Amino acid sequence: MRINLINIALWSAIALLTGVAGCRSATPDPEKFSSGSASKVRIILDTDFGGDSDDLGALVMLHNLHNNGECKLLAVMSWSGERYVIPAMDAVNRYYGNPDIPMGIRHKEAHYDQWNYNKPIADALPWELTNDDVPLAVDLYREILSKQEDNSVRIVTVGPLKNIKDLLMSGPDSYSDLNGKELIEKKVEKFVIMGGGFPESDIYEWNFDGRMPGVTTFVLENLTVPIVFSGYEVGMPILTGSRFNNIDPGHPLYIGYMHFSRHAPWVKDRFEGRILDNNSYDQTAVLYAVHGGVGVYWDKIEGGYCVTDDRGKNHWVEGEPTNQSYLVLKKDPEEMAEIIYSIKLAGTAVR
Repeated sequence: MRINLINIALWSAIALLTGVAGCRSATPDPEKFSSGSASKVRIILDTDFGGDSDDLGALVMLHNLHNNGECKLLAVMSWSGERYVIPAMDAVNRYYGNPDIPMGIRHKEAHYDQWNYNKPIADALPWELTNDDVPLAVDLYREILSKQEDNSVRIVTVGPLKNIKDLLMSGPDSYSDLNGKELIEKKVEKFVIMGGGFPESDIYEWNFDGRMPGVTTFVLENLTVPIVFSGYEVGMPILTGSRFNNIDPGHPLYIGYMHFSRHAPWVKDRFEGRILDNNSYDQTAVLYAVHGGVGVYWDKIEGGYCVTDDRGKNHWVEGEPTNQSYLVLKKDPEEMAEIIYSIKLAGTAVR
């Protein structure tokens, strides 16, 4: 098996789970597998944590990849202002031994959503920080980006894009003399955006809507750095979650996915006392951001750009290459699920 300098420990686990030891690839290609100890991928995660379980899955993946030396998780930004979102993310950070990873929040006007899994995680696990203890996401973005090497940061968005709009519209401050657009162009290598559907979506898509008309259109029209979209159709057939029935009930994945299965409005009717499988939308964006995988996991379609409306619908306009592209799933969804499981469950005992 030729592994193109992929971390051997991780891929040994994947091979045991998926039987991929026979796969081969051509000469090393950084777009196929871009991680490696020689040059850590620097990631900022922007998430609407607490609603869909895949946001929890994405954060857990990044902690395991961070702890395994394959990426550096620079910060986690919350789109949500739900009352327990920072305590819950702080609890997950501490569970994985990373209490010092900075967090930011879009606003401080807290509300409470009982069906969110934030409070159950905060109730079960140690935490110290509240929503009032962390900076606004736009300020933390500016602070973190100003300290990074040029063209070095990958921003992974797995929720609505209001934090990115706020960053684009920000002005010079004590962290940088650049405005937000200039700061992004100087410091960000690429955006990986989970949202929309490709090549076209005529359905309500939350991350492109967020009940914030015009936000996605503004962001896509003003970002000039590379953008890679992982649309809902990429993660929809990749089902993960039910295996967490066999882990410690005190594990954040068990707590979050169980609460989600029991209470999320769009899945609770199927709940029968056990964690349900769920689509792995956000996890695909994390996997691409850290490992690449073009030509192995997915193909990348270039030549054109994404147009959105105010209700989360979008379509791809074919044409000359731009800064935008989108992923098309190539690998079997069940194999992809095993790969994602192997990262989320790294170091976790499974009965």
